[in-house]
Amino acid sequence: MRIPELLIPAGSLEVLKTAVNYGADAVYIGGDVFSLRAKAKNFTKEEMIEGIAYAHSKNVKVYVTANIFAHDYDLKEAQDYFAEMAEIKPDALIISDPGMFSLAKEYCPEIERHISTQANNTNYMTFRFWYEQGAKRVVTARELSLAEIKDIREHIPEDMEIESFIHGAMCISYSGRCLLSNYFTGRDANRGECTHPCRWKYAINEETRPGEFLPVYENERGTYIFNSKDLCMIEHIPEMIDAGIDSFKIEGRMKTALYVACVARTYRKAIDDYLESREKYLSNMEWYISEISKCTYRQFTTGFYFTKPSEEAQIYDNNTYINEYIYLGMAEKVDKESAFIEQKNKFSVGDEIEIMKPDGRNIPTKVLKIEDEKGEEMESCPHPKQKLRIYLSELPETGDILRVKNEK
Repeated sequence: MRIPELLIPAGSLEVLKTAVNYGADAVYIGGDVFSLRAKAKNFTKEEMIEGIAYAHSKNVKVYVTANIFAHDYDLKEAQDYFAEMAEIKPDALIISDPGMFSLAKEYCPEIERHISTQANNTNYMTFRFWYEQGAKRVVTARELSLAEIKDIREHIPEDMEIESFIHGAMCISYSGRCLLSNYFTGRDANRGECTHPCRWKYAINEETRPGEFLPVYENERGTYIFNSKDLCMIEHIPEMIDAGIDSFKIEGRMKTALYVACVARTYRKAIDDYLESREKYLSNMEWYISEISKCTYRQFTTGFYFTKPSEEAQIYDNNTYINEYIYLGMAEKVDKESAFIEQKNKFSVGDEIEIMKPDGRNIPTKVLKIEDEKGEEMESCPHPKQKLRIYLSELPETGDILRVKNEK
C-alpha cells in the first residue's frame, strides 16, 4: 500500500503555518509571478524563504506553482525566477507549460518538477512522456475516473508519483483550461487572472427578440448553469489509496486559515485512521462528515471519480457558499491569562466561541474581555485586522484557530 501525502494549499504565510500545524505533509504556494492564482496574496521572496524554513522545521515539504501558460515576453522573467528558486530551494515546482518546464530544468535542475493538472494529463503515455523529460510527479486531470487512474498506475514506472484532487472547487472547463474569463473581461484564466464567470447567472436571448431574456431554468432569479458543486472524497479514502495515488491534493489557495485548518485536520485524521484500521476509519465517518461540513462549501460531489457527473453535480439556483462557522483569528501569542490575535471578523464580550485544535478537539470558550493595542477595553471589535488581547474562559495554545458558529 502506498502511503498518501496530504497536500494542502496556502495563499499566505499565515495560512502556510496553519496548514503545517494542522496536518499537512506538504504545502503548495504561489510566488509573486507565474502562479494561476494571481488574486491570492501569494508569497514574496522573503515570505517564501520563511515559509519553507518553517515547513522544513516540521518535516513538511513546500511546492511552488509556476503553472501559467507562458508567452514569449514571459520567458526572460521566468529564467530569472527559476534561478531565484535555485537559491530558495523549494521541494518541487508545479508546471504546466513545456517551455517553462525546460527553463526550470535548465536553471534549477536539482528541484523536482511536477506537472500541473492544467497540462491535461489523461493517459499513461502522457505520464511516461513527462517521466522521460525528468518529471517526478504528474497531477491527474479532474476528468479521470479512479478506474482510469488505477490503470495509469499499472502502466507507469513504480517510482513515478501520481497526484490527484481529493477536495475543493471544481472547474467547469476541461482541466481548468478556461476562456470565459478572457472573453468576458480580458482577464486570462490561463495566466492566473480568472474572474470565475462560471459562478455568474445566465439566461437565453432569442435572436429575433432582442432585449428579452429567457430563464434557462424556471426560477425568477435566473440560473447558474455552470456552477459546480465542490469535490469531497472524505468517504472514499480507501478507493483513492487503492487507485495508487501518491498525493491527495486539496484545492483552495484563495481560502482562509480557518478553511485550511478544517480540511487539513479532517483529512489528516481520516487518512491516519484508515491506515491504522478500516474499522476505525468507518467508525469515525460521522465526525469526518460533520467537520468537513464546517468548512465553506457549495454542497458536495464526487466529481468524475465514479461516473460522469450528471445535472445533480450542478447548483442552479445560487452561487453562494454554505458557511457554518466564521473565522475570528489565530492565537499568535498566549500568556497565563490571555491570547493575542489579529481579528478577522467581529465578535463581542460575552460571545460563546470555539477553539479549534490541531488534534481534533473543539473546545468551547467564552469571551470575558477584549483590549486593543493600547490596553483599552472594547465591548466588540468591528474593524478587521485589529490587533487584540482577549481574555477567555478557556485559553488556546499558540497557533490554535478561533471560530464562532454562524447563526445566520
